[in-house]
Amino acid sequence: MAPLLEAISIGKTYPGGTRANDGVELSVAPGEVHAVVGENGAGKSTLMKILFGIEQPDSGQLRLEGRPVSFANPREAIDHGIGMVFQHFSLVPSFSVYENVVLGSEPRKGIRFDREKAIAEVRALSEKFRLAVDPLPPVGELPVGQQQRVEILKALYRDARILILDEPTAVLAPQEVEELFVAIRALVAQGRTVIFIAHKLPEVLEISDRITVMRAGRTVGSVKASEVTEESLATMMVGREITLRVERAPARGDVACEVRSLAIANDLGATIAQGLDLKVHSGEILGLVGVEGNGQAELLEAIAGLRPIAGGEVTLYGESLGGLSILQRREKGLASIPEDRLVRGLAAGSTIAENLVATRLADRRFVRKGLLDLKAVKAHAQALIERFSIRAGGPGFAVATLSGGNMQKVVVARELSEQPRLLLVNQPTRGVDLGATQFIWKSLTQARDGGAAVLLSSADLSELLALSDRLVVFYRGRIVAAFHNSDELTPETLGTYMLGLDTQEPEVMRAALK
Repeated sequence: MAPLLEAISIGKTYPGGTRANDGVELSVAPGEVHAVVGENGAGKSTLMKILFGIEQPDSGQLRLEGRPVSFANPREAIDHGIGMVFQHFSLVPSFSVYENVVLGSEPRKGIRFDREKAIAEVRALSEKFRLAVDPLPPVGELPVGQQQRVEILKALYRDARILILDEPTAVLAPQEVEELFVAIRALVAQGRTVIFIAHKLPEVLEISDRITVMRAGRTVGSVKASEVTEESLATMMVGREITLRVERAPARGDVACEVRSLAIANDLGATIAQGLDLKVHSGEILGLVGVEGNGQAELLEAIAGLRPIAGGEVTLYGESLGGLSILQRREKGLASIPEDRLVRGLAAGSTIAENLVATRLADRRFVRKGLLDLKAVKAHAQALIERFSIRAGGPGFAVATLSGGNMQKVVVARELSEQPRLLLVNQPTRGVDLGATQFIWKSLTQARDGGAAVLLSSADLSELLALSDRLVVFYRGRIVAAFHNSDELTPETLGTYMLGLDTQEPEVMRAALK
């Protein structure tokens, strides 16, 4: 079958000399789901931006149905039947579903907007492609899974024949992922072609017909999904054998941190979470499960002292943390790996060495008479760079020069350079590659085995199931279920509670919360 879309020897170099694409090859057949996978920095995003007209290649050629094409902007790509749904949506929250879908291409009756026609067309598209969503409510009131459907409908309304989906499952619960896959199969059945960008390899293997693997800006190969395994795909991506598995050691000790009747409010005084009760023991990882925005991130912020509590109490080994500053909590043995490493975890313009002592400016090992001991700071940084396998030019290089994975390793190295009593971890491997993920998982389990109590929040259920000893599920600011981890516990089970589709017996939940 002749290719529908081809990228031939695509090259792209950014100012500063970064070679993002180096002779990339991609061939997409009509009516298939074609996945593109690779580690961060492999060049996937640059290639997709070129296909959608956001970027223009320095060399090489695009072909559509055998004819050379070039796109100066996304409008030209859309006019050629290519649509793209980004990981971060571009919707107007106060607009209705149908208003978002037709925005910029509104049907008209004379000079007036034809509202009835817009609603009817959006409803017809929704039914045709099995993207069930009511056209009338404001988008801001919809759950994230339905907002994603609105984005897909926007592309289909503009008659996209080729749909590029960028990390479409990153923020979805398992049930929402299955619903997305049903919609993708319906798209293909209706003659559309889907390019699927993802890093969750089980999902790639489930939905794809063919897979193109990229590494370091080049195409490594293209394979049929039916002919590869998760392990062989990971090896192609990384260039070496890699296994994301950890051992859960039954070494739980005393209660380290206890949360009692905790209530958390936002800056406007509205309640975000309430009635939170949980315990985490030393030598244990407690996983916080939930669709983002249901209170788990706010709980970690409240314990860290980054967010005030509206009621209740948090204790660390029986001592209340109420009234203690962030620095005082750290002196009690609390460490934190925040969700956004650039906003709250690092000073990107400062050196690696400076970032590694940023939380220890009262430590006499590094500060003498109010001045940094630069020799001691450098030696400390060099030791941590080696211990945590941080790929960098040296301690004096700015953090901003590092890859995402190595930035995260700097945060992990700083927080785990000394054994914490309580470790708060939020999205530890978001935006990092498989190699860095493997190392970070190992570091977290070593901290647990060293006696740390760990509270772990992640949007990746496979990560939570791999690392956690127990799990609690958040829904609308409350804990609605709790589990001891086991091989029988599945993402689908967790998903039913994440979406509020099931309730757990109170005595069962109480038993798992102890």
